[in-house]
Amino acid sequence: MHDLDEQQWRELLQRLRRFAVWLTREPGSADDLVQATVERALTRRSQQREGEALRAWLFTILYRLFLDSKRRERLHARWLSWFSRADAADEPVGDNTEDIILAQADLQAFAQLSTEQRALLLLISIEGLSYKEAATALNIPIGTVMSRLSRARAALRELTEGAPQPPALRRLK
Repeated sequence: MHDLDEQQWRELLQRLRRFAVWLTREPGSADDLVQATVERALTRRSQQREGEALRAWLFTILYRLFLDSKRRERLHARWLSWFSRADAADEPVGDNTEDIILAQADLQAFAQLSTEQRALLLLISIEGLSYKEAATALNIPIGTVMSRLSRARAALRELTEGAPQPPALRRLK
């Protein structure tokens, strides 16, 4: 990838790990993040611009991967709370009416997706299956999983963030 000797690579990896530990606050998660960073850099080394410093590029990749994982965690937690609410309709869901209305709107948007899209989102985002495991479970090629999942996420994002509005609250006097 670059003309760095073994010692320079070790120092660079230590710096990446230190940064990752500060971000994640968990050594195990930091190690996973550094590994994902190196993997991403190796598979996308052609994307590095000429003259761009390797160290800065790797830190950029690491930080973006961290932000992506946080977004996925928030979405995953939100979905789990929605589905647990839908499963336990008898139980009180809380006293924040706005959150309840938004969750209902998001569930309605999710229900509008095609069966294939809902299945992929549930298997990968809720159940935590890998793309390969989801492909095996649905008996489709892994490339199909990735393209359908991308379209499903885009469709859900459009339904939840686009023009559709959550249902209006009715005022009771």
